[in-house]
Amino acid sequence: MKNKTTIAIAGIFLVLLMTSMASAMVVKSVDYDKLLPGEETGLTLRVENNLDDDYKDVSLSLDFSNVPLSPVGSSESTTDIDEGDSEDFNFKIKASSSAAPGDYYILYVLKFENITKTGTIGVTISGNVDLSFSVSQDNPVINQKDKISLKIVNKGFADAKFATVRIVPSGFTLLSEDEVYIGTISSDDFETVDFDVLLTSQSAILNLHIEYKDFENNLQKKDVNLPLTVYTREKALELGIIAKNNTTTYVIVAIVLIIIWFVYRSFKKRAKRKKAEAAGRV
Repeated sequence: MKNKTTIAIAGIFLVLLMTSMASAMVVKSVDYDKLLPGEETGLTLRVENNLDDDYKDVSLSLDFSNVPLSPVGSSESTTDIDEGDSEDFNFKIKASSSAAPGDYYILYVLKFENITKTGTIGVTISGNVDLSFSVSQDNPVINQKDKISLKIVNKGFADAKFATVRIVPSGFTLLSEDEVYIGTISSDDFETVDFDVLLTSQSAILNLHIEYKDFENNLQKKDVNLPLTVYTREKALELGIIAKNNTTTYVIVAIVLIIIWFVYRSFKKRAKRKKAEAAGRV
């Protein structure tokens, strides 16, 4: 009999415990727009009243102590929540301009009557990839070999990961590989890629196909067209990009000097011979 009573009491206690766990004031959802460093967004927390009573002045406050986030305006909101109903608590938050993209957890404190509940909500500071492109050339002369250096700068807040670059020639013959694996182009950094080419047209264009993974690990694809500078040989000589080949002039001058030297030697020998002949007659 005693054992049956003990089991019954334990069962009642378990039911009460499960009921109390199911009946509570809880944060049911968290909603906000994409948030980048230095930007603001609205933050909405929906609180549901599963208790058997209406509650006035339900307070929800957020603690930003250890996160690179701050409230825009108040960090506390108050409203009434009827039994079985839910209400939204709206805040405005801002991410620090120096915040590293990633997941952060904000402590919240929920108060109603004499009850205080604490917990955390997760907020992600996203990062965008912002790539810019420029080229430099060693020898931009038509029908000559040139080395093209492609510079890719990431001005975004997130790294471009697993990046590859593929070249589609236009107005030049590619003398090196048409696809290069770069890897990671870090935020606020750059990478360079070199290509050897033979320039065949003054309207040459560097057509690029870029692929990389963004902050959310989504594959991004980008096509970029960069005009190349190509000069004629005459213009390159005029601008001093290439030096004039004076080999022929040097050869002619050398030949003339050699001829002059031989003529001089011949003249000198003839003069000496005449002088010797004149001395013999005397």
